[in-house]
Amino acid sequence: MTGAPALHVNDEARVREEICVSGASLYQRGYTVGTAGNISARLNDGWLITPTDACLGRLDPAEIAKVDFNGNAVSGGKPSKTLALHRGIYARNGEARGIVHTHSTHLVALTLAGVWRDTDVLPPITPYYVMKVGHVPLIRYRRPGDPQVAEQIAALADTVRAVLLERLGPVVWERSVAHAAYALEELEETARLWLMTNPRPAPLDEAALEELRTVFGARW
Repeated sequence: MTGAPALHVNDEARVREEICVSGASLYQRGYTVGTAGNISARLNDGWLITPTDACLGRLDPAEIAKVDFNGNAVSGGKPSKTLALHRGIYARNGEARGIVHTHSTHLVALTLAGVWRDTDVLPPITPYYVMKVGHVPLIRYRRPGDPQVAEQIAALADTVRAVLLERLGPVVWERSVAHAAYALEELEETARLWLMTNPRPAPLDEAALEELRTVFGARW
């Protein structure tokens, strides 16, 4: 995959603010609770990541942790324990500029109730799920921060834009923090629709999927 344009150094303040705005938006609408979840962004000289045990609804731009490309803390609070997971995604996918992880209620519930398939946790039931999210594989449960999970996700980082951690929630990466948050919202909403419908809706058929690929460049 091609690399994204480099950020100018003076964009760091803007990215810090974007992390705070996206975190507050997710928190206010119940996509994350308490101190669950984390957000990161790629810079020219390292990464920004929310501090460990920080509430995404009450982030301070100055307290967001900055680490260099060797993973050493530069400024801000103590980096989230999921730093290795984030670094692995950025190393594998040059287009990723932002990563969002939450413990979103309906997506965690989906892993408890049973996903559609391990390779696709949800069927393609809406066009915007197909266009904005695409395939989402399940990562079987391991404790938070387990290095094997980071390795599993990194191996997939250049073929999908999201994974779902069993009992822990989604990890989504995109060209910015805001776009990662938008994709996560679409993923969570699709899980909510899937769980609330009975009988379950049929997936879009192959003709509909092919039209979305042709017209919108959907990856399905």
